Amino acid sequence: MTKLAIVILNYNGRGFLEKFLPSVVKYSQNHEIWIADNASSDDSVWFLKSNYPSVKLIQIPTNQGFAGGYNTALNQIKAEYFVLLNSDVEVSENWIEPVVKLMDSDKTIVACQPKIRSYHKPELFEYAGAAGGFIDKYGYPFCRGRIFDTCEIDLGQYDDNIEIFWATGACMFIRSDIFKELRFDDDFFAHMEEIDLCWRIKNAGHRIVYCSDSVVYHVGGGTLQKSNPRKTFLNYRNGLALLYKNLPANKLFSTIFIRLVLDGISGIKLFLDGSFADTWAIIKAHFAFYAWVFRGISRNKNAQEVGQIFDLSIVWRYFVKKQKKFTDLE
Repeated sequence: MTKLAIVILNYNGRGFLEKFLPSVVKYSQNHEIWIADNASSDDSVWFLKSNYPSVKLIQIPTNQGFAGGYNTALNQIKAEYFVLLNSDVEVSENWIEPVVKLMDSDKTIVACQPKIRSYHKPELFEYAGAAGGFIDKYGYPFCRGRIFDTCEIDLGQYDDNIEIFWATGACMFIRSDIFKELRFDDDFFAHMEEIDLCWRIKNAGHRIVYCSDSVVYHVGGGTLQKSNPRKTFLNYRNGLALLYKNLPANKLFSTIFIRLVLDGISGIKLFLDGSFADTWAIIKAHFAFYAWVFRGISRNKNAQEVGQIFDLSIVWRYFVKKQKKFTDLE
């Protein structure tokens, strides 16, 4: 069994592969590189076969989303560690070794992420992961270095290796045996599935850490247009499912009730701003969540109190108290 396999999930991403795969090949020597193609309709497969015959290819017959696509692909790969790497990530020299060394040194560490900086503005932390992920008591995710849409300049303020709540799906190192045991939730399709997985990892008694000695540069979804109703729907639906699946029973209904109220306020604001499609997406997300509960979405049998959940409302701190940086929360 190989030590480490880098697995890039691709869907119509020929442009990203052409731009970023060279850095992966250059700085990942002696490690397997796999492309899992999620039924692309562009010429991604032709491009790979023509230009990167040494890169291993898995062709998935239908688009199963981020969650299902990785579940299908990783089930076919044997390695001690998997690296789930987005196709829009440029890696840097020595990006693998510090993480592997850290995980090898402590078997309780199951998953790890490097420092994520912006590809377009390299001095900034990047939206999807920054310097490690956390959530507040109502399930809203944020990062050291990024709260909502505010990304900090990297001044070395987070150059430490600490335990975090969730590791970004843009670049996640994970022990293969744990991934194959817990897997992503296929129903999430995309968005929040890595937070759900990390919460279940923590409920199982394992640790997730951030390694500042490894740096990658991510283009990221944070650069997309503000209005994206499909993304809005998935984020709100999956955010509620995340809480329902993983919260301990004594906090379940009160937390979800407050989250529903906060979602409603967000929907009203979007409506007043003219984002009618996003407001409708939130309404549909709530009814889709209710349908999940009605049909019996399974709760995590190991649900318990876990660390790295901030006992505060990040919405209140950010929008009312104007605390824009992670260090303001401490």
